[in-house]
Amino acid sequence: MQASTLFAFALTFLVFAASPGPDNFTIFTRTISGGLKAGIAYGLGTVTGILIFLTLGLAGLSYAAQSLAPYMVFIRFAGAIYLIWMGVSLWFASPAATPAPGAARISRSSLLKTYATGVALNIGNPKMPLFYLAILPNVAVSGVSVTGYVELVAVILAVEALVIGVYAGLALKARALAANATVMRRMNRAAGTIMAATGVAILSNR
Repeated sequence: MQASTLFAFALTFLVFAASPGPDNFTIFTRTISGGLKAGIAYGLGTVTGILIFLTLGLAGLSYAAQSLAPYMVFIRFAGAIYLIWMGVSLWFASPAATPAPGAARISRSSLLKTYATGVALNIGNPKMPLFYLAILPNVAVSGVSVTGYVELVAVILAVEALVIGVYAGLALKARALAANATVMRRMNRAAGTIMAATGVAILSNR
């Protein structure tokens, strides 16, 4: 694949990935509430969903995504409900139970749930198929070889690593400001409000 094509794809995808939205807000709030591992786990879930759509799009399986639309809606709703549950839980969480910025002890099952939520919300996001239908035809004018596919995946991973790193880094700085229980309680409730509001917005989006 030509370097100019990859560069144009990278710029387009960077704008798409870096723009404020439910995924980036959730990466930010999960990092505040659960530490760096939680933020990265959700970020990896979003990347997985993105790569699933990329693979389906390049394989010409858009009809499969359309036939699975009802199931995708169910998956999206399940992920949104879990976000609301996490947001409400943060409102009643004890500040002392929140890990210190450097420790961030979190169970493996919690990380897996966070990862699965990221995957579910991306798979069920109605904007994802539209995005790939808009840009993939310009990238894959005459088809994409295996090498081209690997190159696109590499670009997506690089861009997502940058975006996730920035949002998680900002969240870690915010955590560092929580020097006492009162500040941490306010941060928990602010993060919980954003998380729950994101879930409600996803549920109300038809």
